[in-house]
Amino acid sequence: MPRATWTWTFDLPPGELWPVLADTNRFNEAMGLPPYVLEETPQPNGTVLRRGRGKAAGFALEWEEKPYEWIEGRHFRQAREFTKGPFRRFGPVFDLEPDGKGGSKVSYALEYEPLTLTGRLFGARLAKQAGGVVEKRILEAVAFAKGERTTWFDIAPPELPEGARERAAALAAEIDRSPYGNGLGAKLADVVLTGMAADLVHLKPKKLAHDLDVPQRAAIEACLSGTRAGLLTMKWDLLCTNCRGAKLTASALSELPRGAHCPSCNIDYDRDFEKNVELSFAPAPAVRPLGVGGFCLSGPMATPHVVVQLLLAPGETRSVALDLPAGSYRLRTLHPGSFVDVEHLGGAFPGVRATDKGVEALPPGQAGAIAFVDDAGFELAALIEDRTWTREALTAPEVISLQAFRDLFAEATLRPGDEAGVSQVALLFSDLQGSTALYERVGDAAAFNIVREHFALLASIVRDHDGAVVKTIGDAVMASFGDPAHAVKAALAMQARIVDHDLVLKLGVHAGPSVVVTMNDRLDYFGSTVNMAARLQGQSAGGDIVLSRAVADDPAVQPLLAGLKAGEESVALKGFSDPIRFVRLTPGS
Repeated sequence: MPRATWTWTFDLPPGELWPVLADTNRFNEAMGLPPYVLEETPQPNGTVLRRGRGKAAGFALEWEEKPYEWIEGRHFRQAREFTKGPFRRFGPVFDLEPDGKGGSKVSYALEYEPLTLTGRLFGARLAKQAGGVVEKRILEAVAFAKGERTTWFDIAPPELPEGARERAAALAAEIDRSPYGNGLGAKLADVVLTGMAADLVHLKPKKLAHDLDVPQRAAIEACLSGTRAGLLTMKWDLLCTNCRGAKLTASALSELPRGAHCPSCNIDYDRDFEKNVELSFAPAPAVRPLGVGGFCLSGPMATPHVVVQLLLAPGETRSVALDLPAGSYRLRTLHPGSFVDVEHLGGAFPGVRATDKGVEALPPGQAGAIAFVDDAGFELAALIEDRTWTREALTAPEVISLQAFRDLFAEATLRPGDEAGVSQVALLFSDLQGSTALYERVGDAAAFNIVREHFALLASIVRDHDGAVVKTIGDAVMASFGDPAHAVKAALAMQARIVDHDLVLKLGVHAGPSVVVTMNDRLDYFGSTVNMAARLQGQSAGGDIVLSRAVADDPAVQPLLAGLKAGEESVALKGFSDPIRFVRLTPGS
Protein backbone atom coordinates (compact mmCIF):
# COMPACT_ATOMS: atom_id res chain seq x y z
CA MET A 1 0.00 0.00 0.00
CA PRO A 2 1.50 3.41 -0.95
CA ARG A 3 2.46 5.68 1.94
CA ALA A 4 3.95 9.12 2.49
CA THR A 5 6.11 9.49 5.61
CA TRP A 6 7.39 12.39 7.68
CA THR A 7 9.79 12.21 10.66
CA TRP A 8 10.88 14.71 13.28
CA THR A 9 12.96 14.79 16.44
CA PHE A 10 11.72 16.83 19.38
CA ASP A 11 13.38 17.61 22.71
CA LEU A 12 10.42 16.40 24.78
CA PRO A 13 10.03 12.81 26.06
CA PRO A 14 7.25 10.62 24.60
CA GLY A 15 5.12 10.91 27.74
CA GLU A 16 4.79 14.67 27.27
CA LEU A 17 4.16 14.52 23.52
CA TRP A 18 1.57 11.74 23.46
CA PRO A 19 -1.36 13.71 24.99
CA VAL A 20 -1.08 16.42 22.34
CA LEU A 21 -0.05 14.42 19.28
CA ALA A 22 -2.58 11.62 19.84
CA ASP A 23 -5.52 14.03 20.21
CA THR A 24 -6.95 13.24 16.79
CA ASN A 25 -10.27 14.95 17.53
CA ARG A 26 -8.50 18.26 18.08
CA PHE A 27 -6.15 17.74 15.10
CA ASN A 28 -9.02 17.06 12.71
CA GLU A 29 -10.81 20.20 13.84
CA ALA A 30 -7.64 22.24 13.34
CA MET A 31 -7.25 20.79 9.85
CA GLY A 32 -10.69 22.09 8.92
CA LEU A 33 -12.41 18.70 8.66
CA PRO A 34 -16.16 18.82 9.39
CA PRO A 35 -17.73 17.07 12.40
CA TYR A 36 -19.50 13.81 11.65
CA VAL A 37 -21.69 11.19 13.28
CA LEU A 38 -21.58 7.44 12.93
CA GLU A 39 -24.44 5.11 12.14
CA GLU A 40 -23.87 2.21 14.54
CA THR A 41 -25.51 -1.13 13.72
CA PRO A 42 -25.16 -4.15 16.05
CA GLN A 43 -24.09 -7.33 14.28
CA PRO A 44 -25.17 -10.92 15.11
CA ASN A 45 -21.75 -11.70 16.62
CA GLY A 46 -22.02 -8.76 19.07
CA THR A 47 -19.67 -6.39 17.24
CA VAL A 48 -20.90 -3.04 15.93
CA LEU A 49 -20.71 -1.89 12.31
CA ARG A 50 -19.93 1.85 12.26
CA ARG A 51 -20.59 3.75 9.07
CA GLY A 52 -19.84 7.41 8.51
CA ARG A 53 -20.54 10.07 5.92
CA GLY A 54 -18.77 13.36 5.38
CA LYS A 55 -17.01 15.66 3.00
CA ALA A 56 -13.31 16.52 2.78
CA ALA A 57 -11.26 18.38 0.15
CA GLY A 58 -14.40 18.65 -1.99
CA PHE A 59 -15.03 14.88 -2.03
CA ALA A 60 -18.21 13.26 -0.71
CA LEU A 61 -17.14 10.30 1.43
CA GLU A 62 -18.77 7.20 2.86
CA TRP A 63 -16.84 4.70 4.92
CA GLU A 64 -16.77 1.96 7.53
CA GLU A 65 -14.91 3.18 10.59
CA LYS A 66 -12.80 0.43 12.09
CA PRO A 67 -11.64 0.71 15.72
CA TYR A 68 -8.38 2.60 16.13
CA GLU A 69 -5.31 0.68 17.19
CA TRP A 70 -2.89 2.18 19.69
CA ILE A 71 -0.28 1.57 22.35
CA GLU A 72 -0.30 4.45 24.80
CA GLY A 73 2.69 6.73 24.41
CA ARG A 74 4.04 4.89 21.36
CA HIS A 75 1.77 4.19 18.42
CA PHE A 76 -1.64 4.62 16.81
CA ARG A 77 -3.19 3.66 13.49
CA GLN A 78 -6.56 4.52 11.97
CA ALA A 79 -8.35 2.21 9.55
CA ARG A 80 -11.22 3.43 7.40
CA GLU A 81 -12.59 1.42 4.51
CA PHE A 82 -14.25 3.76 2.01
CA THR A 83 -17.08 2.87 -0.31
CA LYS A 84 -17.37 6.39 -1.74
CA GLY A 85 -14.53 8.81 -2.45
CA PRO A 86 -11.17 8.69 -4.23
CA PHE A 87 -9.60 6.12 -1.85
CA ARG A 88 -10.47 2.65 -0.63
CA ARG A 89 -8.21 3.18 2.39
CA PHE A 90 -6.73 6.41 3.68
CA GLY A 91 -5.40 6.87 7.19
CA PRO A 92 -2.51 7.77 9.47
CA VAL A 93 0.11 5.62 11.16
CA PHE A 94 1.82 7.39 14.04
CA ASP A 95 4.91 6.20 15.92
CA LEU A 96 6.68 7.77 18.87
CA GLU A 97 9.88 6.52 20.48
CA PRO A 98 12.66 7.85 22.73
CA ASP A 99 15.66 9.22 20.86
CA GLY A 100 18.11 8.19 23.59
CA LYS A 101 18.86 11.81 24.51
CA GLY A 102 15.79 12.63 26.57
CA GLY A 103 13.75 13.60 23.51
CA SER A 104 11.58 11.77 20.99
CA LYS A 105 11.60 10.60 17.41
CA VAL A 106 8.18 11.03 15.80
CA SER A 107 7.12 9.30 12.60
CA TYR A 108 3.87 10.11 10.80
CA ALA A 109 2.76 8.21 7.70
CA LEU A 110 -0.32 8.43 5.50
CA GLU A 111 -1.28 5.12 3.94
CA TYR A 112 -3.63 5.21 0.96
CA GLU A 113 -5.15 2.79 -1.51
CA PRO A 114 -6.94 4.30 -4.55
CA LEU A 115 -10.58 3.48 -5.21
CA THR A 116 -11.23 5.64 -8.27
CA LEU A 117 -9.28 7.08 -11.17
CA THR A 118 -8.90 10.32 -9.23
CA GLY A 119 -7.31 8.40 -6.38
CA ARG A 120 -4.89 6.66 -8.73
CA LEU A 121 -3.90 9.84 -10.57
CA PHE A 122 -3.68 12.24 -7.64
CA GLY A 123 -3.23 9.99 -4.59
CA ALA A 124 0.41 10.91 -3.97
CA ARG A 125 -0.30 14.62 -4.39
CA LEU A 126 -3.33 14.55 -2.08
CA ALA A 127 -1.40 12.59 0.55
CA LYS A 128 1.49 15.06 0.36
CA GLN A 129 -0.88 18.02 0.71
CA ALA A 130 -2.64 16.44 3.69
CA GLY A 131 0.68 15.56 5.27
CA GLY A 132 1.90 19.12 4.89
CA VAL A 133 -1.09 20.38 6.86
CA VAL A 134 -0.54 17.70 9.51
CA GLU A 135 3.12 18.69 9.82
CA LYS A 136 2.17 22.33 10.42
CA ARG A 137 -0.27 21.31 13.13
CA ILE A 138 2.22 18.91 14.74
CA LEU A 139 4.82 21.67 15.02
CA GLU A 140 2.23 23.98 16.56
CA ALA A 141 1.08 21.33 19.05
CA VAL A 142 4.65 20.55 20.12
CA ALA A 143 5.32 24.26 20.63
CA PHE A 144 2.21 24.39 22.82
CA ALA A 145 3.41 21.37 24.83
CA LYS A 146 6.74 23.14 25.38
CA GLY A 147 4.99 26.28 26.62
CA GLU A 148 6.16 28.33 23.63
CA ARG A 149 2.59 29.31 22.66
CA THR A 150 -0.66 29.80 24.58
CA THR A 151 -2.97 28.04 22.13
CA TRP A 152 -2.73 24.68 20.41
CA PHE A 153 -3.11 25.87 16.84
CA ASP A 154 -3.35 28.91 14.62
CA ILE A 155 -6.86 28.50 13.31
CA ALA A 156 -9.48 30.88 12.02
CA PRO A 157 -11.93 32.18 14.64
CA PRO A 158 -15.30 30.41 14.67
CA GLU A 159 -18.32 31.86 12.92
CA LEU A 160 -20.61 33.40 15.52
CA PRO A 161 -24.24 34.51 15.41
CA GLU A 162 -24.86 38.21 14.94
CA GLY A 163 -24.49 40.03 18.25
CA ALA A 164 -22.86 37.05 19.96
CA ARG A 165 -19.87 39.02 21.27
CA GLU A 166 -22.04 41.77 22.70
CA ARG A 167 -24.36 39.19 24.26
CA ALA A 168 -21.39 37.33 25.76
CA ALA A 169 -19.96 40.57 27.22
CA ALA A 170 -23.28 41.36 28.90
CA LEU A 171 -23.52 37.83 30.31
CA ALA A 172 -19.92 37.99 31.55
CA ALA A 173 -20.80 41.13 33.51
CA GLU A 174 -23.80 39.35 34.98
CA ILE A 175 -21.58 36.43 36.00
CA ASP A 176 -19.21 38.80 37.76
CA ARG A 177 -22.12 40.30 39.70
CA SER A 178 -22.98 36.85 41.01
CA PRO A 179 -21.50 35.84 44.38
CA TYR A 180 -20.22 32.74 42.60
CA GLY A 181 -18.69 34.35 39.51
CA ASN A 182 -15.26 34.69 41.15
CA GLY A 183 -14.28 37.40 38.67
CA LEU A 184 -14.09 34.85 35.84
CA GLY A 185 -16.90 36.20 33.66
CA ALA A 186 -14.68 37.69 30.95
CA LYS A 187 -12.35 34.67 30.86
CA LEU A 188 -15.28 32.29 30.63
CA ALA A 189 -16.83 34.31 27.82
CA ASP A 190 -13.50 34.30 25.94
CA VAL A 191 -13.28 30.50 26.24
CA VAL A 192 -16.79 30.19 24.81
CA LEU A 193 -16.14 32.60 21.94
CA THR A 194 -12.66 31.46 20.91
CA GLY A 195 -12.16 27.92 22.26
CA MET A 196 -11.97 24.84 20.08
CA ALA A 197 -15.23 22.96 19.65
CA ALA A 198 -13.43 19.81 20.86
CA ASP A 199 -13.14 21.44 24.29
CA LEU A 200 -16.57 23.03 24.37
CA VAL A 201 -18.84 20.09 23.49
CA HIS A 202 -18.24 18.79 27.00
CA LEU A 203 -16.64 21.70 28.87
CA LYS A 204 -15.12 20.23 32.02
CA PRO A 205 -14.71 22.73 34.89
CA LYS A 206 -11.74 20.92 36.47
CA LYS A 207 -9.80 21.05 33.22
CA LEU A 208 -10.88 24.67 32.80
CA ALA A 209 -9.46 25.40 36.26
CA HIS A 210 -6.11 24.00 35.14
CA ASP A 211 -6.16 25.97 31.89
CA LEU A 212 -7.05 29.24 33.66
CA ASP A 213 -4.74 28.54 36.62
CA VAL A 214 -7.50 29.03 39.20
CA PRO A 215 -8.78 26.79 42.03
CA GLN A 216 -11.18 24.06 40.94
CA ARG A 217 -14.04 25.35 43.05
CA ALA A 218 -13.70 28.81 41.53
CA ALA A 219 -14.03 27.37 38.01
CA ILE A 220 -16.93 25.09 38.95
CA GLU A 221 -18.81 27.94 40.59
CA ALA A 222 -18.17 30.21 37.59
CA CYS A 223 -19.59 27.57 35.24
CA LEU A 224 -22.67 27.18 37.43
CA SER A 225 -23.05 30.96 37.52
CA GLY A 226 -22.53 31.06 33.75
CA THR A 227 -25.37 28.58 33.32
CA ARG A 228 -27.68 30.63 35.50
CA ALA A 229 -26.78 33.76 33.51
CA GLY A 230 -27.34 32.06 30.15
CA LEU A 231 -23.79 31.88 28.77
CA LEU A 232 -23.62 28.09 29.23
CA THR A 233 -25.98 25.13 29.27
CA MET A 234 -25.77 22.32 31.80
CA LYS A 235 -25.23 18.71 30.67
CA TRP A 236 -25.70 15.74 32.96
CA ASP A 237 -23.81 13.01 31.10
CA LEU A 238 -24.57 9.35 31.76
CA LEU A 239 -21.26 7.80 30.78
CA CYS A 240 -20.94 4.30 29.37
CA THR A 241 -19.13 2.09 31.88
CA ASN A 242 -17.04 0.61 29.03
CA CYS A 243 -15.98 3.40 26.69
CA ARG A 244 -16.88 6.19 29.16
CA GLY A 245 -18.51 8.17 26.38
CA ALA A 246 -21.53 10.34 27.11
CA LYS A 247 -24.12 8.17 25.39
CA LEU A 248 -27.04 9.90 27.09
CA THR A 249 -27.16 13.55 28.13
CA ALA A 250 -29.88 15.31 30.12
CA SER A 251 -30.25 18.99 30.91
CA ALA A 252 -31.61 18.30 34.41
CA LEU A 253 -31.08 15.71 37.13
CA SER A 254 -34.76 14.87 37.03
CA GLU A 255 -34.39 13.72 33.40
CA LEU A 256 -31.62 11.19 34.09
CA PRO A 257 -32.81 7.60 33.68
CA ARG A 258 -31.54 4.73 35.81
CA GLY A 259 -29.61 3.30 32.87
CA ALA A 260 -28.94 3.56 29.15
CA HIS A 261 -27.71 1.67 26.09
CA CYS A 262 -24.35 2.33 24.48
CA PRO A 263 -24.60 1.66 20.74
CA SER A 264 -20.81 1.85 20.37
CA CYS A 265 -20.21 -0.98 22.85
CA ASN A 266 -23.59 -2.67 22.23
CA ILE A 267 -24.27 -2.97 25.97
CA ASP A 268 -26.86 -1.81 28.47
CA TYR A 269 -25.43 -0.16 31.57
CA ASP A 270 -26.77 1.17 34.87
CA ARG A 271 -26.51 4.58 36.44
CA ASP A 272 -23.86 4.87 39.15
CA PHE A 273 -24.17 8.31 40.72
CA GLU A 274 -20.51 8.36 41.77
CA LYS A 275 -18.80 6.93 38.72
CA ASN A 276 -20.74 7.54 35.56
CA VAL A 277 -22.91 10.60 36.17
CA GLU A 278 -20.81 13.62 35.24
CA LEU A 279 -21.72 17.28 34.99
CA SER A 280 -20.28 19.14 32.02
CA PHE A 281 -21.24 22.34 30.25
CA ALA A 282 -21.55 23.68 26.71
CA PRO A 283 -21.98 27.15 25.18
CA ALA A 284 -25.52 28.47 24.90
CA PRO A 285 -26.49 28.20 21.19
CA ALA A 286 -27.34 31.91 21.04
CA VAL A 287 -23.68 32.68 21.80
CA ARG A 288 -21.76 29.81 20.17
CA PRO A 289 -23.68 27.09 18.31
CA LEU A 290 -21.74 23.85 17.89
CA GLY A 291 -22.10 21.35 15.10
CA VAL A 292 -23.49 17.88 15.63
CA GLY A 293 -20.99 15.06 16.11
CA GLY A 294 -17.24 15.03 16.60
CA PHE A 295 -14.16 15.51 14.46
CA CYS A 296 -12.75 12.09 15.41
CA LEU A 297 -14.98 9.72 17.33
CA SER A 298 -12.65 6.86 18.16
CA GLY A 299 -9.09 8.14 18.56
CA PRO A 300 -6.77 7.37 21.50
CA MET A 301 -7.69 10.46 23.51
CA ALA A 302 -11.42 9.75 23.12
CA THR A 303 -10.85 6.92 25.62
CA PRO A 304 -7.60 7.88 27.37
CA HIS A 305 -8.09 5.20 30.03
CA VAL A 306 -7.42 2.53 27.37
CA VAL A 307 -3.67 1.87 27.33
CA VAL A 308 -3.66 -0.71 24.50
CA GLN A 309 -6.23 -1.45 21.80
CA LEU A 310 -5.58 -3.86 18.94
CA LEU A 311 -7.76 -4.79 15.96
CA LEU A 312 -7.24 -8.53 15.52
CA ALA A 313 -8.11 -10.72 12.56
CA PRO A 314 -9.72 -14.13 13.23
CA GLY A 315 -7.05 -16.49 14.56
CA GLU A 316 -4.41 -13.75 14.82
CA THR A 317 -1.80 -13.78 17.57
CA ARG A 318 0.18 -10.63 18.23
CA SER A 319 2.71 -9.65 20.89
CA VAL A 320 3.02 -6.05 22.08
CA ALA A 321 6.21 -4.75 23.66
CA LEU A 322 4.91 -2.88 26.68
CA ASP A 323 5.80 -2.72 30.37
CA LEU A 324 2.73 -1.61 32.33
CA PRO A 325 3.20 -0.03 35.77
CA ALA A 326 1.53 -1.51 38.83
CA GLY A 327 -2.17 -0.71 39.02
CA SER A 328 -5.74 -1.89 38.44
CA TYR A 329 -6.52 -2.96 34.86
CA ARG A 330 -9.31 -4.61 32.90
CA LEU A 331 -9.01 -6.92 29.90
CA ARG A 332 -11.98 -6.83 27.53
CA THR A 333 -13.12 -6.52 23.92
CA LEU A 334 -15.32 -3.96 22.19
CA HIS A 335 -18.11 -6.49 21.82
CA PRO A 336 -20.29 -7.58 24.77
CA GLY A 337 -19.04 -10.43 26.90
CA SER A 338 -16.94 -11.36 29.89
CA PHE A 339 -13.99 -9.30 31.08
CA VAL A 340 -11.10 -9.93 33.45
CA ASP A 341 -9.92 -7.52 36.16
CA VAL A 342 -6.22 -7.59 36.97
CA GLU A 343 -4.47 -6.19 40.04
CA HIS A 344 -1.03 -5.79 38.54
CA LEU A 345 1.90 -5.63 40.95
CA GLY A 346 4.52 -5.02 38.28
CA GLY A 347 6.64 -7.30 36.12
CA ALA A 348 5.12 -9.68 33.57
CA PHE A 349 1.51 -8.91 32.59
CA PRO A 350 -1.15 -11.50 31.66
CA GLY A 351 -1.96 -12.06 28.01
CA VAL A 352 -5.39 -11.47 26.46
CA ARG A 353 -7.34 -14.26 24.73
CA ALA A 354 -10.54 -13.11 23.01
CA THR A 355 -13.40 -15.52 22.38
CA ASP A 356 -16.95 -15.06 21.15
CA LYS A 357 -18.00 -14.94 24.84
CA GLY A 358 -15.52 -12.23 25.93
CA VAL A 359 -11.93 -12.49 27.15
CA GLU A 360 -9.77 -14.78 29.22
CA ALA A 361 -6.43 -13.99 30.84
CA LEU A 362 -3.44 -15.93 29.56
CA PRO A 363 -0.52 -16.76 31.87
CA PRO A 364 2.04 -13.90 32.00
CA GLY A 365 4.90 -14.31 29.59
CA GLN A 366 8.14 -12.38 29.63
CA ALA A 367 8.22 -9.04 31.37
CA GLY A 368 7.71 -6.20 28.90
CA ALA A 369 5.69 -8.27 26.39
CA ILE A 370 1.91 -8.84 26.29
CA ALA A 371 0.31 -11.47 24.04
CA PHE A 372 -3.05 -10.94 22.31
CA VAL A 373 -4.94 -13.85 20.71
CA ASP A 374 -8.20 -13.74 18.71
CA ASP A 375 -10.01 -17.06 19.04
CA ALA A 376 -13.47 -15.54 18.54
CA GLY A 377 -13.78 -16.54 14.89
CA PHE A 378 -14.31 -12.94 13.70
CA GLU A 379 -12.45 -9.63 13.63
CA LEU A 380 -12.59 -7.75 16.90
CA ALA A 381 -10.81 -5.14 18.99
CA ALA A 382 -9.20 -6.36 22.23
CA LEU A 383 -7.94 -3.92 24.81
CA ILE A 384 -6.41 -3.26 28.21
CA GLU A 385 -7.80 -0.34 30.18
CA ASP A 386 -6.85 1.46 33.37
CA ARG A 387 -9.78 1.04 35.80
CA THR A 388 -9.26 4.36 37.57
CA TRP A 389 -11.68 7.06 36.46
CA THR A 390 -10.40 10.41 35.28
CA ARG A 391 -9.86 13.07 37.91
CA GLU A 392 -11.21 15.67 35.50
CA ALA A 393 -14.75 14.31 35.88
CA LEU A 394 -17.10 16.43 38.02
CA THR A 395 -19.31 13.73 39.51
CA ALA A 396 -22.87 14.18 40.71
CA PRO A 397 -22.05 13.70 44.43
CA GLU A 398 -19.41 16.43 44.17
CA VAL A 399 -21.86 18.81 42.52
CA ILE A 400 -24.70 18.41 45.00
CA SER A 401 -22.24 18.96 47.89
CA LEU A 402 -21.39 22.44 46.60
CA GLN A 403 -23.12 25.47 48.06
CA ALA A 404 -23.18 27.23 44.68
CA PHE A 405 -25.20 24.43 43.10
CA ARG A 406 -27.73 24.36 45.92
CA ASP A 407 -28.10 28.13 45.89
CA LEU A 408 -28.25 28.63 42.12
CA PHE A 409 -30.22 25.47 41.28
CA ALA A 410 -32.38 24.89 44.32
CA GLU A 411 -35.03 23.44 42.03
CA ALA A 412 -32.68 20.68 40.81
CA THR A 413 -34.12 17.44 42.15
CA LEU A 414 -34.44 13.80 41.22
CA ARG A 415 -37.67 12.44 39.79
CA PRO A 416 -40.38 11.62 42.35
CA GLY A 417 -39.65 8.17 43.72
CA ASP A 418 -36.10 8.16 42.32
CA GLU A 419 -33.06 7.82 44.54
CA ALA A 420 -29.31 7.52 44.11
CA GLY A 421 -26.74 5.90 46.36
CA VAL A 422 -23.36 7.39 47.26
CA SER A 423 -20.65 5.32 48.93
CA GLN A 424 -19.44 8.18 51.12
CA VAL A 425 -20.60 11.62 52.16
CA ALA A 426 -19.37 13.54 55.21
CA LEU A 427 -22.22 15.14 57.14
CA LEU A 428 -21.87 17.89 59.72
CA PHE A 429 -24.68 18.75 62.12
CA SER A 430 -24.59 21.89 64.26
CA ASP A 431 -26.85 23.35 66.92
CA LEU A 432 -26.74 26.40 69.16
CA GLN A 433 -26.45 25.68 72.84
CA GLY A 434 -28.92 27.58 74.97
CA SER A 435 -30.79 29.24 72.12
CA THR A 436 -34.03 29.25 74.12
CA ALA A 437 -32.34 31.17 76.91
CA LEU A 438 -30.91 33.56 74.31
CA TYR A 439 -34.41 34.47 73.10
CA GLU A 440 -35.51 35.09 76.70
CA ARG A 441 -32.41 37.15 77.53
CA VAL A 442 -32.26 39.56 74.57
CA GLY A 443 -35.77 39.34 73.13
CA ASP A 444 -37.16 37.67 70.02
CA ALA A 445 -36.11 40.29 67.46
CA ALA A 446 -32.51 40.60 68.66
CA ALA A 447 -32.16 36.85 69.09
CA PHE A 448 -33.54 36.23 65.62
CA ASN A 449 -30.91 38.56 64.11
CA ILE A 450 -28.15 36.85 66.09
CA VAL A 451 -29.27 33.41 64.92
CA ARG A 452 -29.54 34.64 61.32
CA GLU A 453 -25.98 36.02 61.47
CA HIS A 454 -24.82 32.70 62.87
CA PHE A 455 -26.44 30.89 59.91
CA ALA A 456 -24.64 33.22 57.47
CA LEU A 457 -21.31 32.64 59.23
CA LEU A 458 -21.66 28.86 59.15
CA ALA A 459 -22.79 28.90 55.51
CA SER A 460 -19.74 30.94 54.46
CA ILE A 461 -17.44 28.53 56.30
CA VAL A 462 -19.14 25.54 54.69
CA ARG A 463 -18.69 27.06 51.22
CA ASP A 464 -15.04 27.92 51.92
CA HIS A 465 -14.45 24.23 52.64
CA ASP A 466 -16.15 22.91 49.48
CA GLY A 467 -19.35 21.91 51.23
CA ALA A 468 -23.03 22.81 51.05
CA VAL A 469 -25.74 23.56 53.57
CA VAL A 470 -28.37 20.87 52.95
CA LYS A 471 -30.96 22.40 55.25
CA THR A 472 -31.56 24.25 58.50
CA ILE A 473 -33.73 22.79 61.24
CA GLY A 474 -34.66 25.38 63.86
CA ASP A 475 -31.29 26.68 65.05
CA ALA A 476 -29.43 23.68 63.60
CA VAL A 477 -27.55 23.26 60.31
CA MET A 478 -27.00 20.10 58.27
CA ALA A 479 -24.10 20.38 55.81
CA SER A 480 -22.55 17.89 53.39
CA PHE A 481 -18.97 17.51 52.17
CA GLY A 482 -17.35 15.21 49.65
CA ASP A 483 -14.23 14.82 51.81
CA PRO A 484 -14.26 14.10 55.58
CA ALA A 485 -11.18 16.30 56.00
CA HIS A 486 -13.08 19.25 54.57
CA ALA A 487 -15.87 18.66 57.08
CA VAL A 488 -13.41 18.57 60.02
CA LYS A 489 -11.62 21.71 58.82
CA ALA A 490 -15.00 23.43 58.57
CA ALA A 491 -15.93 22.32 62.08
CA LEU A 492 -12.64 23.65 63.49
CA ALA A 493 -13.17 26.96 61.69
CA MET A 494 -16.72 27.21 63.06
CA GLN A 495 -15.61 26.77 66.65
CA ALA A 496 -12.74 29.22 66.17
CA ARG A 497 -14.99 31.96 64.79
CA ILE A 498 -18.25 31.45 66.69
CA VAL A 499 -16.67 32.61 69.95
CA ASP A 500 -16.47 36.13 68.48
CA HIS A 501 -20.28 36.10 68.38
CA ASP A 502 -20.59 35.15 72.08
CA LEU A 503 -22.38 31.92 71.12
CA VAL A 504 -21.74 28.27 71.99
CA LEU A 505 -21.91 25.74 69.15
CA LYS A 506 -22.47 21.98 69.31
CA LEU A 507 -21.00 20.00 66.39
CA GLY A 508 -21.03 16.39 65.21
CA VAL A 509 -19.41 14.89 62.10
CA HIS A 510 -19.83 11.46 60.57
CA ALA A 511 -19.07 9.99 57.13
CA GLY A 512 -20.43 6.95 55.37
CA PRO A 513 -22.77 5.73 52.62
CA SER A 514 -26.06 7.46 52.08
CA VAL A 515 -29.00 7.73 49.72
CA VAL A 516 -29.75 10.94 47.84
CA VAL A 517 -33.48 11.65 47.68
CA THR A 518 -35.82 14.54 47.02
CA MET A 519 -37.49 15.77 50.19
CA ASN A 520 -39.51 18.97 50.49
CA ASP A 521 -38.54 19.86 46.91
CA ARG A 522 -34.80 19.84 47.73
CA LEU A 523 -32.04 17.26 47.38
CA ASP A 524 -31.46 15.61 50.74
CA TYR A 525 -29.69 12.64 52.30
CA PHE A 526 -31.34 9.68 53.95
CA GLY A 527 -30.13 6.66 55.95
CA SER A 528 -28.14 5.56 58.96
CA THR A 529 -25.21 7.90 58.19
CA VAL A 530 -27.55 10.87 58.57
CA ASN A 531 -28.97 9.48 61.80
CA MET A 532 -25.51 8.83 63.22
CA ALA A 533 -24.27 12.36 62.42
CA ALA A 534 -27.32 13.90 64.07
CA ARG A 535 -26.98 11.68 67.16
CA LEU A 536 -23.27 12.54 67.52
CA GLN A 537 -24.10 16.24 67.47
CA GLY A 538 -26.41 15.49 70.37
CA GLN A 539 -23.37 14.20 72.33
CA SER A 540 -21.58 17.53 71.98
CA ALA A 541 -21.32 19.53 75.19
CA GLY A 542 -20.84 22.82 73.35
CA GLY A 543 -17.58 24.36 72.17
CA ASP A 544 -16.32 20.91 71.22
CA ILE A 545 -16.53 18.69 68.10
CA VAL A 546 -17.70 15.08 68.17
CA LEU A 547 -16.23 12.90 65.42
CA SER A 548 -17.22 9.37 64.58
CA ARG A 549 -14.37 6.87 64.48
CA ALA A 550 -14.90 6.62 60.69
CA VAL A 551 -14.03 10.31 60.41
CA ALA A 552 -11.29 10.40 63.05
CA ASP A 553 -9.54 7.41 61.44
CA ASP A 554 -9.59 8.89 57.93
CA PRO A 555 -5.97 9.30 56.72
CA ALA A 556 -6.61 12.88 55.60
CA VAL A 557 -8.17 13.77 58.97
CA GLN A 558 -5.39 12.33 61.15
CA PRO A 559 -2.93 15.22 60.57
CA LEU A 560 -5.67 17.72 61.51
CA LEU A 561 -6.00 16.16 64.96
CA ALA A 562 -2.31 16.50 65.83
CA GLY A 563 -1.86 18.88 68.76
CA LEU A 564 -5.58 19.01 69.59
CA LYS A 565 -7.01 17.78 72.86
CA ALA A 566 -8.94 14.65 71.95
CA GLY A 567 -10.53 11.93 74.01
CA GLU A 568 -12.26 8.72 73.00
CA GLU A 569 -15.66 7.89 74.45
CA SER A 570 -18.40 5.35 73.91
CA VAL A 571 -22.15 5.74 74.21
CA ALA A 572 -25.33 3.83 73.44
CA LEU A 573 -27.31 5.73 70.81
CA LYS A 574 -30.96 5.30 69.93
CA GLY A 575 -31.40 3.23 66.78
CA PHE A 576 -27.97 1.55 67.00
CA SER A 577 -27.63 -1.88 68.61
CA ASP A 578 -24.00 -1.60 69.76
CA PRO A 579 -22.34 1.21 71.73
CA ILE A 580 -20.87 3.85 69.44
CA ARG A 581 -17.26 4.94 69.85
CA PHE A 582 -16.42 8.53 69.02
CA VAL A 583 -13.69 11.14 69.50
CA ARG A 584 -14.37 14.41 71.30
CA LEU A 585 -12.17 17.32 70.19
CA THR A 586 -11.81 20.34 72.43
CA PRO A 587 -10.23 23.06 70.26
CA GLY A 588 -8.41 25.87 72.03
CA SER A 589 -8.08 24.01 75.32
